[in-house]
Amino acid sequence: MIDPWLWLGACIFLAYTLEAMTGFGSVVIALSLGALLLPIPTVLPVLVSLNVCMSGFLAWKLRAAVERRLLSRAILPLMLTGTLLGLALAPWLDDLVLKRGFGLLILGFALRELLHLSQGRPSVPPPDWLTRLKIGAAGLSHGLFASGGPLLVQALAGTRLDKARLRATLVCVWFILNGCLALAFLLRGSLAPALPQIAAYLPLLVIGVLLGEHLHQRIEERHFRIGLHLLLCVTGALLICR
Repeated sequence: MIDPWLWLGACIFLAYTLEAMTGFGSVVIALSLGALLLPIPTVLPVLVSLNVCMSGFLAWKLRAAVERRLLSRAILPLMLTGTLLGLALAPWLDDLVLKRGFGLLILGFALRELLHLSQGRPSVPPPDWLTRLKIGAAGLSHGLFASGGPLLVQALAGTRLDKARLRATLVCVWFILNGCLALAFLLRGSLAPALPQIAAYLPLLVIGVLLGEHLHQRIEERHFRIGLHLLLCVTGALLICR
């Protein structure tokens, strides 16, 4: 038998290394894997709080590469609105059906982009209204199950952000949104019981960030795009199978 908290530690190391490398994926991957052995309400405050620590550090370090105009005028207003709506709707919606539908959507988008990349065809930038719709839907998903990353990446992948600006902008989004979620957990009383686990996993977070930074610097732009959409396929499949 695997100790569930050791298993969660391994999931955290993997997921937060990937987020340091790509700018997203830590919560949805660690939550999907960790939920195999631990209840989601127990795991979520730990993962969100760790993400606040990591994304805050990376947001400060990468602040020069942040696409501030896009962040302030499009991403944050739509993501915050969607997140608040998701938090309000969460008690009334079927969680399992939503997760699987969301997973199918992400998997479909990612497979389409991988097909374009494999054929050497550049992705056609979507119209602004579709990008904004995806960003709002990403906020809704984040409010429902702290997993807005895959859909937000899909929205931003159609823009002309290079890998450095994409990652920097994403970690700023997660720092702000997950800071709000952590505050909500604190007010609900679910954050305080998670503090010992958060402290225990912080060293894994540090090692994961260092490793992810190392890998990010050594990956070519095309390989980064392929890896990003493969990661989307994995997260979509995890959401479908959860």
